[in-house]
Amino acid sequence: MAAAAAMCLGVSTAVQAKTLKLAYDADPVSMDPHEQLSGGTLQFSHMVFDPLVRWTRDLGFEGRLAESWERIDEKTMRFNLRKGVKFHSGNEMTALDVVWTFDRLKKSPDFKGLFAPFEGMRVVDPHTVELVTTAPYPLVLNQATYIFPMDSKFYTGFDDKGKSKAAIVKHGDAYASTNASGTGPFVVTSREQGVKVAFKRFDDYWDAKSPGNVSEIIMTPIKEGPTRVAALLSGDVDFIAPVPPTDLERIEENPNTKLVTMSGTRIITFQMNQNRVDHFKDVRVRQAIVHAINNDGIVKKVMKGFATVAAQQGPKGYVGYMEELTPRYDVEKAKQLMKEAGLEDGFSITMMAPNNRYVNDAKIAEAVASMLSKINIKVDLKTMPKAQYWPEFDKRSADMMMIGWHSDTEDSANFSEFLTMTPNAETGYGQYNSGNYSNPKVDELVLKSQSMTDMAERAKVLQEVEKTLYDDAAFVPLHWQNLAWASRKGVNIEPIVNVMNFPYLGDLVIE
Repeated sequence: MAAAAAMCLGVSTAVQAKTLKLAYDADPVSMDPHEQLSGGTLQFSHMVFDPLVRWTRDLGFEGRLAESWERIDEKTMRFNLRKGVKFHSGNEMTALDVVWTFDRLKKSPDFKGLFAPFEGMRVVDPHTVELVTTAPYPLVLNQATYIFPMDSKFYTGFDDKGKSKAAIVKHGDAYASTNASGTGPFVVTSREQGVKVAFKRFDDYWDAKSPGNVSEIIMTPIKEGPTRVAALLSGDVDFIAPVPPTDLERIEENPNTKLVTMSGTRIITFQMNQNRVDHFKDVRVRQAIVHAINNDGIVKKVMKGFATVAAQQGPKGYVGYMEELTPRYDVEKAKQLMKEAGLEDGFSITMMAPNNRYVNDAKIAEAVASMLSKINIKVDLKTMPKAQYWPEFDKRSADMMMIGWHSDTEDSANFSEFLTMTPNAETGYGQYNSGNYSNPKVDELVLKSQSMTDMAERAKVLQEVEKTLYDDAAFVPLHWQNLAWASRKGVNIEPIVNVMNFPYLGDLVIE
């Protein structure tokens, strides 16, 4: 399937062209950068689109489609755009495209919460835009890393079904889901969902200084970790992610492969749906579930030590982190809490989890289900590929559902904005709160933090959020997932991977 008509394909003559055979655990569920706020979408976006600014390895910022920026007043940031940037369609990018993209972002069910603090974006001139917040806001540049300008002319009009090309349709067959025109280093040339996605280097890519020499990428989803590793070791693929914890040593000791690891910031959790199960409205029951789950044991046995046990949302180093919040595994305490709640004999629930989204996700879910049986909670567990899981998650199809989250802003508040604030379809807050947890105090504190520019005082507020969620057993914290990538020797992945887990493949050099 062609990604777009009349795409300009080619190979830079400045460096020797190379083909990369890439295997992830799953392929992108859509080509629309606004359809789903997920790691897979962001990985894809950094290949086919380009952000205004992007994160550096040390969590600083570097300009991409914005050459520079300056604060005009306490609520306004001005971005100076690069000139001469072309979309894959051949159209030239202007400030109109950037504002069109931002306006579309604000309408996305998944992204509107992320951009709730913003009043809007306005055009200053053809290559200058201003991003305006509703109040003083400390994370403007953090958010700008999620603005990937789209080709407004390409997405204007109607498709062959009479539907708007600009429509955002979750898990649907929309034009933007299957066609793309970005400014990124790669153009999608063919895509067969669940089988293969092929990319070619964009001949008119604006970043002439990029060291990347990859002219073609063949992305093949390989769900099973051992099969993915076997494909790398046999030479069938050049680069894989993620690497199963059980195979880290095997890859590291192989003379023909290179392993790159990093401490991670993605929290893996289960949420307890209070709208589906009345028992979950009782804090004693939620606390019992948290006490029944041996997350340290899961890290040691299931994750083979390649994760960090969690008791709160944000990891160490984030502003809301509290050292005194520790894991609570205690089966006897869990049984006592169930007895106090009048549920000593337990009850039955349904549980869902993906089996190819997070490292060992299905095995983690099986372990959790087994642990809950010790306090007489009987679990009917279903696991499925992420392409099928996310529609079920959006429908809140089970009583307990797994969700992993990496803070989109590298900031503690982002976890709460999406995972634990009261779900609100209008604002987008709580978009991924499948537990329907609601605490007005949490909502108030998170909103307060958004306009705090005194970072020390802001940290105190976000720590109060974490302590409140901990005491309330608002969700089941498991662990922060470490990161691991592997490649064959000569594929220099180390400079292009990062803690956000969206490799900058446009800069990849293959020797």
